[in-house]
Amino acid sequence: MVINIQPDEIGSIIRKQIEGYVPKMKVVSVGTVLQVGDGIARIYGLDEVMAGELVESEDGTVGIALNPESDNVGAVLMGDGRMIQEGGSVRATGKIAQIPVGDSFLGRVVNALAQPIDGKGQIPASEFRSIESPAPGIISRRSVYEPLQTGLIAIDSMIPIGRGQRELIIGDRQTGKTAVATDTILNQKGQNVICVYVAIGQKASSVAQVVDTFRERGALEYTIIVLETANSPATLQYLAPYTGAALAEHFMYRGQHALIVYDDLSKQAQAYRQMSLLLRRPPGREAYPGDVFHLHSRLLERAAKLSSQLGEGSLTALPIVETQAGDVSAYIPTNVISITDGQIFLSSDLFNAGIRPAINVGISVSRVGSAAQIKAMKQVAGKLKLELAQFAELEAFAQFASDLDKTTQNQLARGQRLRELLKQSQSAPLSVEEQIATIYTGVNGYLDVLNVEQVKRFLVQLREYVATSKPKFGEIIRSTKVFTEQAEAILKEAIQEATELFFATT
Repeated sequence: MVINIQPDEIGSIIRKQIEGYVPKMKVVSVGTVLQVGDGIARIYGLDEVMAGELVESEDGTVGIALNPESDNVGAVLMGDGRMIQEGGSVRATGKIAQIPVGDSFLGRVVNALAQPIDGKGQIPASEFRSIESPAPGIISRRSVYEPLQTGLIAIDSMIPIGRGQRELIIGDRQTGKTAVATDTILNQKGQNVICVYVAIGQKASSVAQVVDTFRERGALEYTIIVLETANSPATLQYLAPYTGAALAEHFMYRGQHALIVYDDLSKQAQAYRQMSLLLRRPPGREAYPGDVFHLHSRLLERAAKLSSQLGEGSLTALPIVETQAGDVSAYIPTNVISITDGQIFLSSDLFNAGIRPAINVGISVSRVGSAAQIKAMKQVAGKLKLELAQFAELEAFAQFASDLDKTTQNQLARGQRLRELLKQSQSAPLSVEEQIATIYTGVNGYLDVLNVEQVKRFLVQLREYVATSKPKFGEIIRSTKVFTEQAEAILKEAIQEATELFFATT
């Protein structure tokens, strides 16, 4: 086989290529490491670097430039940085931290860089979102009006949470803060709400327990877990909530509803304080840096109920903050209280007294209020908070009075039964119709014929009886969202029959 090579033709092709060649210049900003240690690198020569830009060392370790100073840049490393040497080179990437997002993350456990850590392989993703993205403005939002049911009677009846709200869960350690948040996630089954649970600085064993609960109850299929344990670098603990927010925003901007739990922001603030002190930023109150308020405000403002033009998606945030000895006037608790739309206060005294969830209804508040309740709940729960407040006042007074008149005794008896009604086991959220039946029974005095210790057992039987023998009640509440006269008649009949049955069997 003979191949004819034609030099003229080849020469003309080469000439065309040379004529059409456009030189491309890429300017890369490169700096030199002055000092490295404790997860912080000081770099000289990165004059053009932006605050928050990613920088990369020779060994591939990535950092975030957080402290641009006059002669050097302080960067926090997203790894151990053991291979970075003094005098080594670092280049600016020109990118702000981004993570992959998408539906494929559902049911997975990822770290603060959205990399899987559950041993189930890589997560395919076609879309990326910036970890730090601006919050929706006023015009992009609409007021909160749809309820986000937690399944906890105390919250849904008196401290209601709406889709797009930010409700703080606050209390001392071991008072059930995580239990309230995880029960809320369990209750979103079948509600078309995507959940993101962000665990910051937690023990790996505690998070494993939460993951197991989600898996057993079928909640993992609509939940993403972002985890940075207590032994993770401070940088990653600081980033984890922003990663969670970016994963949740992907669904919000698609017109879906999302719920995010930050467990907990006290540990994120401590990680940020550690980073800031190593970066030689001046310490302020409680040694936190001056911008620790901005740390949490720019995170929590990303929770929103979007306007109808943007698809009416929502992102509801449940940040958790730990207090020391119930001190809500400490720096981080006061900051987060001022950013959120209300708080659920969990008290260690109530917890130790066996009232669980240990919600102090007196000082807990929702600034959205009854706008986040269905009409049926408003109809039955109106009297509940008032009666409980009067009971708390009377109970304190009754400790000093020896003989009480009959009215006061009746009010105290009613209050004790209402408090019993609010007790709920962990991982046992109730549907709205079950809550309405329970509250109606309590506020209308149907529990007064029972001993206090019988209340919980009777209510369990009543709810089962209504579900099996009077399904019409649940159908009316679900379809009309109103506590109609027909629904009331059915419920009264059910209470009467269930009471007779209860006394017949005890």
